[in-house]
Amino acid sequence: MADEANRAAFMEIQASMIELTGKLKQVQNQMRNKEGDKKRAFLTLEELRPLPEDTNTYKSIGRTFVLEPKAVLQGEQEQKFKDSEAAIASLQTSKEYLEKQTAEVENNLRELLQQEPGIAKQIMSMSM
Repeated sequence: MADEANRAAFMEIQASMIELTGKLKQVQNQMRNKEGDKKRAFLTLEELRPLPEDTNTYKSIGRTFVLEPKAVLQGEQEQKFKDSEAAIASLQTSKEYLEKQTAEVENNLRELLQQEPGIAKQIMSMSM
């Protein structure tokens, strides 16, 4: 009976570890994407700043380019930069939370294996 309880506990811990690992990878990918968006907005702003105010600038919308005043384009890029920074900060908080959860699950697994050394043998036999 205790073996079944231990096996069920292990399966539950394993499932939560897989779920947390997937979520963590997803958050890391989202952070990477937002970093790219932030960098593109920054580089675009760096190119726009030295231009005179009366310069014709074009905004890309799909495969079309639309004439926009420099101030409008610059404002949009500044907003994208700020939005990306806010999203990155939020994702960083989520990442830290998921990392703590993962560490907690790892500790639970370690405790389970220390309490019942025989379960490690069962786990190894299950995987082969």
